[in-house]
Amino acid sequence: MKADKRLLLAWLAPGLLLALFALLGGALLWAVLDGAQRVALSALLRERAVLLVLAALGVWALGAWVLGGLYRHYAGAAAKLLEQLRVRLDSDLEHEITPLGAAPLQGLALGVNQLLQQRSALKREMLDRVAEASRHIDHERSRLAALMSELTQSVVVCNLDGRILLYNQQARLQFRALSSAPGLADGAELIGLGRSIYSVFERKLVAHALEKIQQRMQSGALQPSAQFVTTTAAGQLLRAMMSPVRGSSDDEQILHGFVLMLDNITLDFEAESARDQLLHGFTEAARASLGNLQAAVEMLDDPDMEAEVRERFQAVIREEARSMSQRIQDMAAHSTQDLRTRWPLEDMLGADLVSAARRRIEALPGLRAGIGDIDPRLWLQVDSFSLLAALASLASRLADEYDVKVVELRLQPAGARAHLDLVWTGQSMNTETVINWEAEPMRIGNETSPLSVRDVVQRHGGEFWFERERVRHQTFFRFLLPMAGEQERLDAATFVRSGSRPEYYDFDLFQVSESTRALDDRPLNELSFTIFDTETTGLNPSEGDEIIQIGATRIVGGKLRRQECFEQLVDPQRGIPAASIPIHGIKPEMVAGQPTIDSVLPAFHRFAADTVLVAHNAAFDMRFLQLKEERTGVRFEQPVLDTLLLSAAVHPNQDSHRLEAIAERFDVTVMGRHTALGDAIVTAEVFMKLIPLLQAQGVQTLGQARKLAQETYFARLKY
Repeated sequence: MKADKRLLLAWLAPGLLLALFALLGGALLWAVLDGAQRVALSALLRERAVLLVLAALGVWALGAWVLGGLYRHYAGAAAKLLEQLRVRLDSDLEHEITPLGAAPLQGLALGVNQLLQQRSALKREMLDRVAEASRHIDHERSRLAALMSELTQSVVVCNLDGRILLYNQQARLQFRALSSAPGLADGAELIGLGRSIYSVFERKLVAHALEKIQQRMQSGALQPSAQFVTTTAAGQLLRAMMSPVRGSSDDEQILHGFVLMLDNITLDFEAESARDQLLHGFTEAARASLGNLQAAVEMLDDPDMEAEVRERFQAVIREEARSMSQRIQDMAAHSTQDLRTRWPLEDMLGADLVSAARRRIEALPGLRAGIGDIDPRLWLQVDSFSLLAALASLASRLADEYDVKVVELRLQPAGARAHLDLVWTGQSMNTETVINWEAEPMRIGNETSPLSVRDVVQRHGGEFWFERERVRHQTFFRFLLPMAGEQERLDAATFVRSGSRPEYYDFDLFQVSESTRALDDRPLNELSFTIFDTETTGLNPSEGDEIIQIGATRIVGGKLRRQECFEQLVDPQRGIPAASIPIHGIKPEMVAGQPTIDSVLPAFHRFAADTVLVAHNAAFDMRFLQLKEERTGVRFEQPVLDTLLLSAAVHPNQDSHRLEAIAERFDVTVMGRHTALGDAIVTAEVFMKLIPLLQAQGVQTLGQARKLAQETYFARLKY
């Protein structure tokens, strides 16, 4: 706005000067003329008034053009150079500024570039020294990350406000499984840095556990802890063990936060309930049977009882004895099955199990193992140690007793289970031999195991047999094994894709201000932000255009958390115009069957809870969200910042404030443009570059940033 005023002044100045000179000259001339001359001059001016006005306008236009050009060439170029210089002074950009304007300004730009090069060299030297000094700390953090990644238990660290400061991959997977928004993609998660643990646990439960810990700390307990069990919104049963995060040795009695170790005990609880119900049923039935037996025996003691009546009571005794025997057998069978299913089985990628079996078999003398048909997507639930021993034992006996030199391993799905085959070509065997091998203790070389193949199969609740393929002249042993549940397979696959080393820790968040402070008074670098973008069927939300994708990421503690993202296609329940498909690349078949906005918007609302929303041209995206408030019952009431408005406020002299133009100025790499998540990530990186520029202008708090954005011209745009 200031630049526009200066340019307007440059255009008006010639006219003002011309009018001033005309008035002064006219006044002097009028003063030296007598009465007759004044009358003659007045008549002359009236006859040529139009010509004089046109001449004055021409002189004014020429002067305005000359002064405007001089302003743009000197003052305007200087303003743009100043903005470029401020970007480099207040950010970490290192590329040179572009010379603009007249020769003196270009020379000044070259001199500034030399100073920037010296500054960059000094900064690099300083960073090298800081890196050297921080090497030990980074080593300790790596050890912590490695330790957290290897834990099989879910671990979450929070500050006293309940804000999550650290979590490992197991916690992320477990919380995703607990999400109460079925059918959504990975974005509908309950966990994230800076988010509140109270979205999962009631505040009263956590407060009660903290009170117990503080009491035990005050009583001098060496390892104070507390436990509680709760249900989630999705109906899952969680057991949590809480331990304190203490201060240093000087203030170790002061509580700074807490650690939660979580176990999902839903299945265990259901199994125990089923056992209790079975035991109760058995007890009640046995009590009734014993009562009938006792009554029948007492009646049989009567010596005068008729033979027919005696026979009926004897039948009652036989029937009750048979019923009790059957119930005892059922109870024994259930207990045996329960013992098998309670044997600790681990989720394992089937391809990894086959590879391990191949190495185990080829370690035996004179044996080679190949790999046949393998489904790489299969996840099994197995005791890998005993199962590998069973495969090696069978292969060893084939080599010793049937001179088999080569075996092959296959793994394929079979409904809810999987077939694991040990295949060989050559001499077969009879059924009696297979039964003996299955029942005898396993032998691998000179070693003998107390377990049999049948024991291993029973541990897995599976089956074992052998078959002949006469067409291929092959024979194989087949194991029927359990597959990991659907959720476990999804979680494990995500774990492999995401990598096991966690990136989710930032202990500086222990220093955050209390949550009751007003957001407008909070410094920008203390806030958590959700940066989002939408892809839509068109540009007119009020005329029926709909959202077809929402993407978002988070900034917590001044860092972009790329791994904490929300990305979901949305079924718009209307057509997608062909003209818009080349822009966002989303075709109608891609959104068919996807969740509607009724379920996606509440999930996104949970993802963005307790954060400041940030978008580029936020008025456009927010209009789409606001139009769905009544339909979905979801209101986004948190503050909103717009990178378009902030860029216009920081750089009023730039010609463009499009996202690509700002990214180019800030040297931000644009990837995935015109996808919702790709644009959100670019916007997040731009926003992080804008924050130090705002701070350099004295804009420190959220309220100041919102006020500055509202003063720009672009804030008048409505959708």
